[in-house]
Amino acid sequence: MAPLPKTGLPKLGLIAGGGQIPALIRDTCHAEGRPLYIAALNGFCRLDTVSGAEHGWFDLPQVGALMKALKAARVDEVCLCGSVAKPDFSVLKPDLKGALLLPRLLKAALTGDDAILRVVIDAFEREGFRPVGADMLMASLLVREETYGTRLPTAGQTADVATALAAARQLGADDRGQAAVAAQGRVVGLEDDAGTDALLKLMVAEPLARGGVLVKCAKPQQDRRVDLPTIGVTTVENAAVAGLAGIAVEAGAALIVDAAATASAADRLGLFLIGLPNGG
Repeated sequence: MAPLPKTGLPKLGLIAGGGQIPALIRDTCHAEGRPLYIAALNGFCRLDTVSGAEHGWFDLPQVGALMKALKAARVDEVCLCGSVAKPDFSVLKPDLKGALLLPRLLKAALTGDDAILRVVIDAFEREGFRPVGADMLMASLLVREETYGTRLPTAGQTADVATALAAARQLGADDRGQAAVAAQGRVVGLEDDAGTDALLKLMVAEPLARGGVLVKCAKPQQDRRVDLPTIGVTTVENAAVAGLAGIAVEAGAALIVDAAATASAADRLGLFLIGLPNGG
C-alpha cells in the first residue's frame, strides 16, 4: 500500500453511490489534506460528486476493474457510502473477480442486505484495503441524542416512538430493514429493500399513518463501516407529505445530512425530530 502522505493521513478510496454524503466526505478530505480517489458507481453517483477529485467510473459488478484502479491509485483505506439500489443478480455482467465473488453474494442475499455488505467488506479486506465508515471520516454526520429544531413529541407520540422502535429493531435483527412507522399504538409500515423514502411514499396512501412517527435505527448486527441509517431534508419532506408528526433516529448509530437544514425543514413543516438514546 501507499506510504503515508505528508499530512499523516492515508489515501482514501471513496466508493461513491448516490446522495450527498459522498460529496461531503470529498470536501472533508480536501479540507484535511487527505489524498483521495473516488470510485464513482455508474447509475448512482452524482456527476458533481467527482468534481475536483481524482476519480474513475465503474459499473457495479466490475469488482476487478475497481480494485485494480484503487491499487493503481495507491489507496490505503476504502469507504463505501451513498445510496445504491440492491441489484438484480440475474442480469449482472461481472468481470472475472466479480464472477468469483458472485456465489458468496448470492448466498448472502438469502439472508439480507447486511450479509451482502459483509461479503463486500471482506473482499476489500482480503485485497489489503482498510474499510472505514463515513462516521469515522466525518464525526459531525452522526445523529446526537438531542432535539433537532423546536418541536417535541407529545406523550402519545412518544409511545408511538417506542412502538416503532421495537418494530425497527426486530426488522433489523431479521436483516430486512432499518425503519418503521407507528401510529396510535400500532405499527403501520415497515421498511424493505426499497428504503425509507419508498416506505414514506407508501404511507401517503395509508390513512392509519396520519399523525404517526418514523423511527430509524441501526441493525443489531450492523457493521458500522457501511450502510448506517441516514436521514436528511428529503426524509423530513417525505414524512410531512405522508402526514407524519415526527421522526426519531438512534443517536450515535445513524447519520444526518446537513443537520441545520434538516432541523429547519422539520420546524417549517411542523414535525418533531429527535435523536434517541443509543441502544435505548
